[in-house]
Amino acid sequence: MLALGLDIGSRTTDAVWLADGEIVDSAVADSGFDPAAAARTLADRRPVDVLVATGYGRHTAREAFGCGVVTEIKAYATGVHALFPEAAGALDIGGQDTKVIALAADGRVLDFHMNDKCAAGTGKFLEVMARALGFTLEELAERALAAPRGVAISSMCTVFAESEVTGLVHRGADRGAIARGLLESIARRTLTVVRNVCTGSPLVFAGGVAKNPAMVLLMREGLAGREVLVPADRGVDAQVVGAYGAALVAAAS
Repeated sequence: MLALGLDIGSRTTDAVWLADGEIVDSAVADSGFDPAAAARTLADRRPVDVLVATGYGRHTAREAFGCGVVTEIKAYATGVHALFPEAAGALDIGGQDTKVIALAADGRVLDFHMNDKCAAGTGKFLEVMARALGFTLEELAERALAAPRGVAISSMCTVFAESEVTGLVHRGADRGAIARGLLESIARRTLTVVRNVCTGSPLVFAGGVAKNPAMVLLMREGLAGREVLVPADRGVDAQVVGAYGAALVAAAS
């Protein structure tokens, strides 16, 4: 049986195909202005026996495909537990939201916090800040890692932070130090939520921002004494963990 999980997000639409419990294919596409069309393009890549959708566009997918749906929290918990059965929690920083999930030993959700009201600290925030600094996202991470210390950033609002960063650049501040300061601000904000929601170890850091090595380093430093794992440790793209969880739910249905 071939199962497909779709995670239809605000920035990207992610897909994972499973056969006999193994990932046989995965893909990431821009959601663009028509996420349903992006989902349709991915779903049409190959015929499947069952499909389950998650993400903010899951209900649109249910109407388009007549498929099952699962919440993002359930999808991420399922995907993380399958990759890391020892995981006590999951952190997902995606395009426009952040999720922290505490997990029981059997993968059940014990508690969670989801910030979907503000893009501060998400992938979209980093895209805007990288552009303000004249960096790609990869360069943002590289320059932040190379900087010995960060410049303090007072605002986490995307609009105000962009203005603050532009002002710092115009005053001659080192762009690498600004990049590090931005990531340190995101890490502090995120760590506060992680400590309030999930106290166990290890924590799995997933989502697109988990592909930023500087952010992974800052999370590990901030959670000293607790193990922080990333999906790449299991050969899986951090961005498709939600789709993987949805595919596992589909395969079990």
